[in-house]
Formats: sequence, C-alpha cells, structure tokens
Amino acid sequence: MDYIKITNLEVFAHHGVFPEENENGQNFYVNAKLYLSTRSAGVSDELSTSVDYGQVCERIHSHMCQHTYKLIETAAEQVAAEIFECYPLVERLQLEICKPNAPITLPFENVSVTIERGWQRAFVAFGSNMGDKRAYIEEALKAIEEHKQIRVKKVSDFYETKPYGGVEQEDFLNGVVMFDTLLYPKELLVFLQDLEKRAGRERLVHWGPRTLDLDILFYGSRILCEEDLTVPHPDMKNRDFVLKPMAEIAPHFIHPVYGKSMKEMLQELNQKES
Repeated sequence: MDYIKITNLEVFAHHGVFPEENENGQNFYVNAKLYLSTRSAGVSDELSTSVDYGQVCERIHSHMCQHTYKLIETAAEQVAAEIFECYPLVERLQLEICKPNAPITLPFENVSVTIERGWQRAFVAFGSNMGDKRAYIEEALKAIEEHKQIRVKKVSDFYETKPYGGVEQEDFLNGVVMFDTLLYPKELLVFLQDLEKRAGRERLVHWGPRTLDLDILFYGSRILCEEDLTVPHPDMKNRDFVLKPMAEIAPHFIHPVYGKSMKEMLQELNQKES
C-alpha cells in the first residue's frame, strides 16, 4: 500500500516515569508511516483527496506537548488513536517514538517504541427474542456506531427466525453488522459483552432465550481458538440466520477456514436442509 512518511519530527515534551522528566522535559523524535491510497491525489493533484502531512505533524506535536505520559508506549498509542480519528483516509500506520535522552546510566544511542495499528474488518451477528427485540438490537447498533474506534459499513435486514438448539422459546430477530475497527479481538469481545450486560442478558440456559446476543463471526481473516473466543464462529455453517444476513451484505466474503464465500455456504446449507 502507498504511504506518507514522516521522519524525525522533533518534539520537546514531558513524558517519563521519573518526576524530573515530567518537570524538565526532553526531546523526543517521532517517525510515522501513514498507509493510504494516494491514487486519487496523484491523479487529481488535489490535497483534499489525500492527507495533509503538515497538519499531521502539527497534531502529533500538539498532542505530545499537551499531554504527559509515564510511558512512551502510552504516548504512541494515544497519538495513533488521534491520527485515526482525525484522518479517515489512513487505513494503517506505523509509529515510532524515540527517546534519545532516556535516563539510562550506560552508553546508548537511542531508545524507541514502534507500534503498528490499523482498521480491521469485522462481522458481528446480533439477535434477540425477549421483550422489545427490535429496541434491544437497535440500541446495541447505536452504541456500536458511536464507538470512536468502530466505523459501521453495513447492517443487514432483520430476519425473524426459529430458535436454534432445541430449547422451546420465542422466535428471534437476527442479523449481521459489518464494520471496521481498531479494537483488538479481545477488546471487541469485552465491548460486546458489556452491551449484552447493559441489555440485561443473563446466561442461564445454553441456547436459551436472551434479550441481546452479539457474536463475533469474523475478524479480518484471522483464526483464533482461545478459551473464551473462537473466530471464525465455529457453528455458523449450520445457521441460516447467520448465513442469510452475511450473504446479503457480504456475499463474496471468503471464510478463511473453508475457503468458500458466504453465498456458497448458504447455498450448501439450503441444499442440505431441502
């Protein structure tokens, strides 16, 4: 991918664990690679179609000067978050903060922290079969859309579906939301579980009734198998209430394990059930 590179931006700031660092300050140097498509800017010769690197430098300098952090790791994280918030064309970035005057008693040239962050495409299934189902779902979708580190791209239609798993209960409203996020998978899981908790979700019966159910289906093409999170969702191939909305909003998205599109997986399930 194309990128804009900023090298050795000098910033005098007051970051450090020790009180004298916060009081006296020192020079920091920032290096950044902003990954984005520069094609439109290259063709149009219009700054509005790219990222103003002068403004980016001013924003980095301002943030570093106006805040005081103990760790340059924190400074890097917060600067990256501000760049993503202010410059939506930036899809990914690499950011290095150098601290050449760090309080180290041995001879050294430089100490730095480098991070890479970027937007990841995620799909989350939503469902409800208790109380005002639509209201529970719409409130959750609103909270997702308002999160600073999430950009909602598409929301499927709501599908009324029969319960899955053999537990006698009311019909569900189901669907899928597609968004880009800066949250890591575990962070996204915690956020979604908090939304379920706010909706009064109680985990009393496996596959039982619920006010709100939010499941991570995909996180990019990543494959995770951990105690509290499996991605892609392990049973989605058998769930038409997941595959139907997926095929609606992302028919050509390829399952990273099965190597099949959502449209193909839905067709196979329909053939299996017919």
